Amino acid sequence: MGIGRVIKFLKLMMLRIGELSRKLGVNPQTIYFYERIGLIPRPKRTRSGYRLFDERDMERLFFIHQAKTLGLNLDEIKEILSLQESQTLGCGEVYRRLAVKVEQIQQQISQLQALKAKLVQLLHCCEENLHHNGFTTPCIVFGETPHKIKNTSEG
Repeated sequence: MGIGRVIKFLKLMMLRIGELSRKLGVNPQTIYFYERIGLIPRPKRTRSGYRLFDERDMERLFFIHQAKTLGLNLDEIKEILSLQESQTLGCGEVYRRLAVKVEQIQQQISQLQALKAKLVQLLHCCEENLHHNGFTTPCIVFGETPHKIKNTSEG
């Protein structure tokens, strides 16, 4: 196989940004952004300037997408990719980082549950006010002190 045919074959294996974004279900602007912030390396380009992505680029973008769905932020993903490239990312380190992320998520869940409890309490006060005074009465919920709201909801 001549060098011209090899180059043509390799180009067939590479994707332009539109093709890549469709395959991965990622907006092309997201891919440009990842390139700008260094999450993905600068892709090869055609003579006319089109970006060309290979299978390794696609795997990296897929990893980024998966990591984001698991709740990792872009800085955390960038750090993991950096450690992965330098071959210093062992299973123990991945375990530690995921355990930290799980703890952060648990804290967020606790905060959201506390917020929900407060909102439910306000909802009950509002419901009580509506029942006693009707729909046209001014809402007392945001004017009440936490102590008054607590006592109203208990009584």
